[in-house]
Amino acid sequence: MALQALIWDVDGTLSETEEAHRHAFNRTFKEHGYSWNWSVDKYRELLKVTGGVERITQFLRTDKPKDTIAEDKFIDTVKALHKAKTANYVRALEGGEIALRPGVARILREARAAGVTLAIATTTSPANVEALINHCPEKVSMDWFAVVGAGNIVPKKKPAPDIYTWTLDKLGLDPKACLALEDSRNGLESAMSAGIPTVITYSSYTDYQTFAEAIAVADMFGEPDQPVKAVAGDFRGKRYIDLDLLRRWHKAAVA
Repeated sequence: MALQALIWDVDGTLSETEEAHRHAFNRTFKEHGYSWNWSVDKYRELLKVTGGVERITQFLRTDKPKDTIAEDKFIDTVKALHKAKTANYVRALEGGEIALRPGVARILREARAAGVTLAIATTTSPANVEALINHCPEKVSMDWFAVVGAGNIVPKKKPAPDIYTWTLDKLGLDPKACLALEDSRNGLESAMSAGIPTVITYSSYTDYQTFAEAIAVADMFGEPDQPVKAVAGDFRGKRYIDLDLLRRWHKAAVA
């Protein structure tokens, strides 16, 4: 079965966004009068939970900071904090501060030229996705993506397969006709539970995770002048990942 679609995760895969998310959370907490400040190590721990509302909830339930939220206001306050955090994050994106990871824009263009469908499957909000794509320096566009699965459109977030099965349904494609591009353990489990072969380019927040089930693993997609660190998979002597290599990996995975 030929490769018909590339389905992209966003945070950590399309762009190394997690530091921007962490700073947006911390700015929001400060603006709302809370003393919470998530360190890199704390945020790395919280990333095991998918979704911003869920991360704030996890932090409050487990760390129990002294200025925690009253139970009768808990849900509404957490949702309001996350909404404000999204606005903070989008402002950073609109300023063009966040670029795509090396090789991403090139592969997107290669896929479009070859008639390979592009889609997104992420737990981040639609506003975050649009702000990243529409304001990144590489000049890509939201209309390049046939389907955008984002936010709370499914009942369960990654590592559940829901966002991928929703995206597959909208694409009208067999999972074996697709390739998922992820950066995290949760993403890998989500895509593979939906039956989609998966390639991992881990990020600075997921470099400690294990990806034995992935068909290939590297530190990035790379460019001719930015060679990848190949961790797993047959890179066929190539120093960076391109559409041809993705097609070869996909063919071997579904054979």
